[in-house]
Amino acid sequence: MRKSIIILIALLGVGWVVWNLHTVLLQLPDDADQGPVYRIMFFHIPAWFSAGIAVFIALGSSIGYLITKNLKYDAVALATTEAAVAFLTIGLVTGSIWGRISWGIWWTWDARLTSALVCWLLYAGYLVLRTAIEEPSQRARISAVLQIFAFADIPIVWYSIEWFRTQHPGPVLRGSGEMDGAMKAAVYANWPALMLVAAAFVLLRLRQEEVKREIDSLRRIVHAG
Repeated sequence: MRKSIIILIALLGVGWVVWNLHTVLLQLPDDADQGPVYRIMFFHIPAWFSAGIAVFIALGSSIGYLITKNLKYDAVALATTEAAVAFLTIGLVTGSIWGRISWGIWWTWDARLTSALVCWLLYAGYLVLRTAIEEPSQRARISAVLQIFAFADIPIVWYSIEWFRTQHPGPVLRGSGEMDGAMKAAVYANWPALMLVAAAFVLLRLRQEEVKREIDSLRRIVHAG
């Protein structure tokens, strides 16, 4: 994909995020119970949703590599996992800030928080492991297996507030959620905005990985000669 198109996608995403910031900070009223701190949720929740989409794509790409042995699938898995780790980091940090203000503590070994931290460690470990393996096919194969293993934690994170007793707030967007229509709309509006930014990042990383594969291929030809 052309670099100009990637830049356009990035600008659209960033512009949308800025507009949503304006809406969240200046137009929506403070929450009756939480006050202004609830505004963190307008980025905390979409960040986790975006991370979920990213790891799902990474899982599919990893399975695709195991089936086809095409390194392009591995490149997609890598790029989307990098985006996922960024979103997971945002989710953990914003959640900790909210917890400090609302609960008076930065962290508690709650089922949702603990499973989320394990999720971050698994995907961050995936990225670290890749740097330790030089041979592309071996790296892709081992990474794909780890990707499948890491994804097993996603349902635990999602359902932890239903399976375990937890301090974490219940679902606020579905069922008898705590947010009114305007607040939910702001949360949902920020989700595609973040996804556009992530899409631009992933497309840029895929371009970089393609160039890297071409350089590695030329090096092998030179060394073989």
